[in-house]
Amino acid sequence: QVHLVESGGGLVQLGGSLRLSCAASGRTISSYAMGWVRQAPGKEREFVARVSWSGKTTYYTDSVKGRFTISRDNAKHMVYLQMNSLKPEDTAVYYCAAGTSIITSATMAAFAPYDYWGQGTQVTVSS
Repeated sequence: QVHLVESGGGLVQLGGSLRLSCAASGRTISSYAMGWVRQAPGKEREFVARVSWSGKTTYYTDSVKGRFTISRDNAKHMVYLQMNSLKPEDTAVYYCAAGTSIITSATMAAFAPYDYWGQGTQVTVSS
């Protein structure tokens, strides 16, 4: 069992930055790929970013490429999402998730299932 807790969300102005953190406890996350998924009001959950268990491979949805960076520190059991140049369309609840599915492309990453989820943290970008 992996327990995930997100933090770092909040209200930020257009063009601002936030750093989301995901703290893991329970079973080690070093054997899991980690992802960030978001859900805006009235919309389905949307893949944002994914990092392999080693941290060497990352995938992003097109709308955040060049603005968001996912990273992990297995020694600290932490996963991060650095979000820069934020836009109002980035407003959503952001969820951290852990999964074991093997993927080899960005397309697969966008649809990969996850085994564990956090409770989410709200990000609101005002214009």
